[in-house]
Amino acid sequence: MNQLEHFGMRLRIVRKAVGITQEEAAEKARLNPKYLGQIERGEKRPSFDAIISLARALQVMPTAFFEYDQEGQDPKILRKKIESMLHGCSPEMLQKVYRITKVLLEP
Repeated sequence: MNQLEHFGMRLRIVRKAVGITQEEAAEKARLNPKYLGQIERGEKRPSFDAIISLARALQVMPTAFFEYDQEGQDPKILRKKIESMLHGCSPEMLQKVYRITKVLLEP
């Protein structure tokens, strides 16, 4: 998977976790829905302005689209990292984490 595909996959995961459709996200970000679909499939390279608009539309930091975990890490370490990140989260943030996790783990 190349960088554009990774970015598009992360964007789709975040969008679905927020609970809005591709069309709604495109409208909020003032982007063409077809263009957003191409970004999510890794077919188009988004501009800096598009990334910022999408982050605002989804109410996340732009870095959320670039957070790729390195593969092959120890599961015990990963569990501890997850627990550490969740400690002290607000109820709203826990809901977002739950939605993202659900999207990742459900078929």
